[in-house]
Amino acid sequence: MSIIQTLRDRAAWIISGAIAVALIVFVVEEGIRNNAMGGSDSVLGKVNGTTIDRQEFEEKFKRVEDRYTQMGYPMDDATRTQQKNNLWNEYVEDAVMNDVYDDLGLEVTDKELGDYLYGANPPQDLQQRFTDPKTGQYDPNAAYQTIQKIRAQKSSADYKSFFGEYIPALIKFRKREKYEAMITNSAYAPKWLIEKMSAENSQAASISYVNIPYTTIVDSTVKVSDAEINEYVSKHKAAFKQEKAAAIDYVLFSGAPSAADTAAVLNALLNVRDSFATTSDAATFLLTENSQTPYYNSFISKQEIKIAAIDSIVSKPVGTVYGPYLDGGSYVMARVLGSRNLPDTVKVRHILVATQQQDQQGNMMMIRTDDDAKKLADSLAGAIRGGAIFDSLCAQFSDDGNKNTGGIYEGVVTGRMVSEFNDYIFTNGVGAKGVVKTDFGYHYIEILSQKGSSAAYKIAYLSRPVLTSDETVNNAMGQATQFAGQSRTKKEFEENARKKNLNIFNAVDIKPLDASVTGINGNARELVRWIFNDAEKDQVSERPFPIGTSYVVPVLTQSFEEGTMNAERARPTSEFRIRQQKKAAMIAEKAGKATTLDEIAKALGGQVFRADSLSFGNPQIPNLGFEAKVVGAAFNKANQQKISGAITGESGVFFIKTENVVALPNPNLDVKGQQGVQQQQMRMFTQRSLFENKRKAAKVTDNRYIYF
Repeated sequence: MSIIQTLRDRAAWIISGAIAVALIVFVVEEGIRNNAMGGSDSVLGKVNGTTIDRQEFEEKFKRVEDRYTQMGYPMDDATRTQQKNNLWNEYVEDAVMNDVYDDLGLEVTDKELGDYLYGANPPQDLQQRFTDPKTGQYDPNAAYQTIQKIRAQKSSADYKSFFGEYIPALIKFRKREKYEAMITNSAYAPKWLIEKMSAENSQAASISYVNIPYTTIVDSTVKVSDAEINEYVSKHKAAFKQEKAAAIDYVLFSGAPSAADTAAVLNALLNVRDSFATTSDAATFLLTENSQTPYYNSFISKQEIKIAAIDSIVSKPVGTVYGPYLDGGSYVMARVLGSRNLPDTVKVRHILVATQQQDQQGNMMMIRTDDDAKKLADSLAGAIRGGAIFDSLCAQFSDDGNKNTGGIYEGVVTGRMVSEFNDYIFTNGVGAKGVVKTDFGYHYIEILSQKGSSAAYKIAYLSRPVLTSDETVNNAMGQATQFAGQSRTKKEFEENARKKNLNIFNAVDIKPLDASVTGINGNARELVRWIFNDAEKDQVSERPFPIGTSYVVPVLTQSFEEGTMNAERARPTSEFRIRQQKKAAMIAEKAGKATTLDEIAKALGGQVFRADSLSFGNPQIPNLGFEAKVVGAAFNKANQQKISGAITGESGVFFIKTENVVALPNPNLDVKGQQGVQQQQMRMFTQRSLFENKRKAAKVTDNRYIYF
């Protein structure tokens, strides 16, 4: 591959992958405001009035997807979702931050960009590509010449990729670095603050107290109305913000392999068991029988065979068959073809003269003929016998990835190399040298050392996966379709589930861009799209959704728009707090006008306890746990003169009297050191929250769930 092509690939990868990920540390958590979109198919979203064009987004993502494919890593569903989110976040950050950079006058000049590309700390991709193998140092002149060559080809794809994507990405990354540095380096912890914090945290208090647990009042006697929840929510709106979300009930119809499917696989294996036990050509037999496990024609040490049944398998006489046994989702029969003692580990060095190599799409392509490879390997072996330096020949001629480290493999265990390579290095002794042919080409191999010795086995495995038959799939789909057709309302859904003894499951807090649903194994994106694009409350899907090995029939039970939670949704997280407050008021009223802890204990049926060595910096009370309000009150000077009012704690209502507060000496206080620690913590917190806070302050409309 040419250097220009490599830079082109690197550039697109950076803009679509690595740097895109590095540039983004926040995720979209604001709700989705579909009504603001105006229903336009061309508008994917808006950020502070800046439109994100759907077609442009999809074209850019297609380039990301193509780049993955070219590199031999086709996207799975999880990667596709992650990369779409990364790209969306990049758009959001650009819309939010570009105005900020402009207002601050942040820019990257041509001179600065030149220093970045050709200076002491170049981008990692350039550094890796243009490092001189002889010196191990970055060669800025080589980088400059290559980039100038690209610059001269203004109509080429290389120019568009490098100067249209790679360079803008570097500029954006540099602006972000400047902005982060400007904000985080302003963090400062003054000396007086450190001294004040130290003085407060060095105090210790002793208190006497009465604690009346909330459990002394039965919950059912304290009702919490919707109006009280709404009032509580209005006072704590930040804690009760909600995104667009939904909840469903659903039933599952399993399409997993049935008992009949399992029996069919077992019977198929049993029918060929005798033939497997007597065949003289295990490799051909396994190919003919379409074994899921490929044949490895070499020996593997027992400790390297990671299957549960290995002890039972090797206990059988050589040539006999063990099984069928279940291994994961397959049934397997195993036949030991031979055994011998082999070293546990081997250190070797080799030179690979390849006949074929894998291209970016994962396909094998021929790079030289078998005859040419054999001649070159033999000539290398002859040169080494004649005194040539192995490392030099390896670096010059080897096609393996370890050519620049002497072609050495250390600690090789059985089963890690192709069978011919494995056979040679484990069945020959230390010092053996020779040319070995494998599917990849010819290897000149030298065995440098061997350690240990243990039993090894050559085993053939005939395996068949237990798959769902068409009959099982059709039966599950038919039942699900029938159920959906008969259940047109939520009431019918529940009645039919009860009649058919089906479990009704529920999933809550489903978000518009989710690809999974609680309790359902598999990609549920189509189900989620139905929830937010088609369904209405209490509506049952007209068709089942095939997800994983199941068919799912859902009914939409709840739908929440972005904003503040209503009483129904806020009740689970607010009701107990409101009930605590009401119980605290009841307890305080019962305490009346008592002026001593003994009087309060008598009025409330409690006891007076004592807690010593309470620390202002540690809101824990022995035997009670976290009680920040109580510990804070212990250091309130007013509570040294009289009994405190009722304190609404975590576990109950407290009345306290501070007996004493003492200041403990802290002779080891290092103010300067603590300043440094505090400032570093402030910088880290600011860096983590900097862009998130900017994004939260922005008006973000996200309509991706309609299209993706």
